[in-house]
Amino acid sequence: MAVYTDVADEELAAFIATYDIGALLSCKGIAEGVENSNFLLHTEAGYFILTLYEKRVDPNDLPFFLNLMQHLAAKEISCPTPVANTVGELLGTLAGRPAAIVTFLEGMWVKRPRPEHCAELGAGMAALHLAGADFAMVRPNALTVGDWRPLFEQCGSNSDRVQAGLSAEIEKELRHLEGRWPKDLPTGVIHADLFPDNVFFLGDELSGLIDFYFACTDAFAYDVAICLNAWCFEQDGAFNVTKARALLNGYTKVRPLSEPEYEALPLLARGSALRFLLTRLYDWLSVPEGALVTPKDPREYLKKLRFHQGVESVKSYGLDL
Repeated sequence: MAVYTDVADEELAAFIATYDIGALLSCKGIAEGVENSNFLLHTEAGYFILTLYEKRVDPNDLPFFLNLMQHLAAKEISCPTPVANTVGELLGTLAGRPAAIVTFLEGMWVKRPRPEHCAELGAGMAALHLAGADFAMVRPNALTVGDWRPLFEQCGSNSDRVQAGLSAEIEKELRHLEGRWPKDLPTGVIHADLFPDNVFFLGDELSGLIDFYFACTDAFAYDVAICLNAWCFEQDGAFNVTKARALLNGYTKVRPLSEPEYEALPLLARGSALRFLLTRLYDWLSVPEGALVTPKDPREYLKKLRFHQGVESVKSYGLDL
């Protein structure tokens, strides 16, 4: 979440008037994340989130995202539900951007997850995977192994401005992953961005999953690998095996992993680390001037990548199979 596009008061009022949510009482920009412009709306009907989809988001993907949230909510997954306007449309236009309003979820994200949070996240992610099994729409992952090299090439030699030798290190890792990326793993709808700030809790209980704008059709185990990176490292870069064990056990109690999925996890975790290293690197080098957002340091994911490069089996993630 972030604020890239300024919205005039008159435009906003006219847009809100096309929904049956009452008059606008207040609107506040949400300056987190790096993808879209988000605002917290307070209207006579309650609280909502308004999202303006920025240029990185393909407008052709928006029906997938919005219909997926509707599908998951109908399956009792706690997630934002798109609000239709008075003519039944989920998507409109505001300030020259595609825009949608979704319901507001109660809860807070945890800045320092504990093992019990990781277990809840694992179970919630597995429930999402199962709930999406009969979702009819398909969206290929636009940031998978075949997309990483073109993204890296956009950064080019500028990568070494972030850290000396980074360009050569990324090139070596790309060659390794491109030749070994697993195929034929169990596949379906994944969230693909379940970072702590996209997972809400009330106390220690998971209360909702948000920000589905990277959701796609890919290997379920890749979603798990993303979460190992996002949830199981400490601020000093150390890997917390207790959190990893809790996350994996929480997941497998709801949806057991197959042996090929377990075997693939170390490589998938390397790929996940490289994917976020590259997108953070790109943002670090090219964040729009004047955007009310601070790009995230790509070197955090370089450290995570190096950890996974030394992992030989899933036992390093706390499981003794």
